[in-house]
Amino acid sequence: MRPATRVAGEGLSPIRRMSLDAPADAVDLGLGEPGWGAPDAGTRTAVPAPSLSYGPNTSDPALVRAVAGYASSPTHDVAPEQVMVTAGSQAALFALFQAWVEPGSTVLVPDPGFVAYPTLARLCGATPVGYPLGADGDLDADALVALLGEQPHTSLVVLNHPANPTGGLASERALSRVAEACAERGVLLVSDEVYAELWVDRRPVSLRDVSAEGVVLGSMSKAFAAPGLRIGWALGDPEVLAPARLLHNAMTTAPSRLSQAAALALLGAAEEVLPAAREELRVRWATVDRVAPHLHTSGHRFLGDGHQKAMFRTATRAGFYLWLALPGHLAGAAYADPVGTEAFALQLRDEGRVTTIPGTAFGPGGAGCLRVSLGGPVDELEEGLRRLAPWWKA
Repeated sequence: MRPATRVAGEGLSPIRRMSLDAPADAVDLGLGEPGWGAPDAGTRTAVPAPSLSYGPNTSDPALVRAVAGYASSPTHDVAPEQVMVTAGSQAALFALFQAWVEPGSTVLVPDPGFVAYPTLARLCGATPVGYPLGADGDLDADALVALLGEQPHTSLVVLNHPANPTGGLASERALSRVAEACAERGVLLVSDEVYAELWVDRRPVSLRDVSAEGVVLGSMSKAFAAPGLRIGWALGDPEVLAPARLLHNAMTTAPSRLSQAAALALLGAAEEVLPAAREELRVRWATVDRVAPHLHTSGHRFLGDGHQKAMFRTATRAGFYLWLALPGHLAGAAYADPVGTEAFALQLRDEGRVTTIPGTAFGPGGAGCLRVSLGGPVDELEEGLRRLAPWWKA
């Protein structure tokens, strides 16, 4: 027997691979997971035995209403029928891709960008095409719209802001322009905003702040510090969500009732949980400034169409990723050969005893950079940064 051709060539995520064979005493700054523990509001929830039934395919109506209320704002209201609760935002992505991406079409994904996007496109028989990012890894609407014009068979466009791995953001103008271009071409726009509540200075703008087009993704995993619940959601036109709901039902029937109950409790305590999460984030960025400030100010570089592009972080910080250019004395070799990026990450892991993720795990545009997660426990972050710092002073 042979596996289906659609999974040929797919393997373990490069993020997970970096943890394999790591020295036992290596500090892990690779995995993007909150390290400040699950909030009490979610862990103290009592779930009676009757709640362990399958429940509705569309999830607990109370949770659906809670997500709708949480996602509503002074600029837009979200109705329950515009909410699809899923087994994590990853399941929402899978269902949306399977429902809307035609075999042989193109899917536009950020480069560098979250590793799942190209994989999901290939599993649909589509071709992922990376679009370049702008300064600080921000959304470059001009570049994306230009690429959209060059790819007439595009079926879906993915945005991610605040971005994994760069921490980049999207402006109102950029979001409006991309949403308008996708609507004109009949292309589904999916805006992955799972890090949206993790901001230091000011709240990032959402696609929903500027447009009714497309689908917006959210999750309990990041700001609510509950990745193990596997509860996420998609917000959009009910007619757009309808085929994805069928796919999600076929995948998993419905999310765990235990997880739904905990998510409902966390959403009910959002006014307590989210400010606390942002304070945890501020502590971690302050730790970078205190322990290894030269890492944060050393600049960022992308490979854009074969050209190096200097990038420097602005005062705006969101998410918990430090997108770090390789040391200057290595940059030339790393840019010329992406293998150099991975080799340096392995050297840091095996000799420096700290695990990071090579930027090439997120696409060709990540050559010459590493992703450093600041999300873990503060004491581990401090030690990891101390181990990293000397490599950038050579």
